[in-house]
Amino acid sequence: MGAGAIIVAAGSGERLGYGLPKALVRVAGRPLVAWSAQAFAGARGVDTMVVVAPPGDEKGIAAALGESLGVHAIVPGGSSRQRSVAAGIAALPDSVDVILVHDAARPLITSAMVEAVLAGLDSHDGAIAAAPVADTLKRAAADGVIGETVDRAGLWGAQTPQAFRAQVIREVFADADDTELDAATDCAGMAERRGIAVRLVDTGRPNIKVTVPADLALVEALLGGTRIA
Repeated sequence: MGAGAIIVAAGSGERLGYGLPKALVRVAGRPLVAWSAQAFAGARGVDTMVVVAPPGDEKGIAAALGESLGVHAIVPGGSSRQRSVAAGIAALPDSVDVILVHDAARPLITSAMVEAVLAGLDSHDGAIAAAPVADTLKRAAADGVIGETVDRAGLWGAQTPQAFRAQVIREVFADADDTELDAATDCAGMAERRGIAVRLVDTGRPNIKVTVPADLALVEALLGGTRIA
């Protein structure tokens, strides 16, 4: 199984407040994007890596990654998350059997987590990192008070990486219209709408997505840094 990984690093990072793309913000001594690239570079079965950069910041992403990780290509992203994924898919060699998609904003990814998601493809066309929902869920009413408590049984939070048979995910994106490419929030949802079975893989460890400064502080602590929230 020859896998190609797409690291989506095209986010602006405005909510972090650093004045530079999120993927270039440093955490525990290195840019966010470098943590993900290192994990994929060390994962068995991953042969090729493409990084999707903020348009105009390709050189900055290249500098953040260096030459040791063997990145196949750095390409500009699109106007939405899924358009950026589409750019990454187009940049991968046609020879890859599997395509993985991962958000650079999840720097706690490890090679073992990547390999666990790949193993989920043994019996399915798709597999994603995910975690069972632990919190009690509330649905808000129109006035901002609790409208109802949602049964969390069987609910999972979708994460990345997400892996798919290459032909399957290429066909999913070829079939998607502009509305879906602008509105979809992950590849698994697009596959699900076409009847493709996607396996949930509980990675059993934190896989936080960095969105606001408090997330960065927590991730830095988990990576062994010293940042204080």
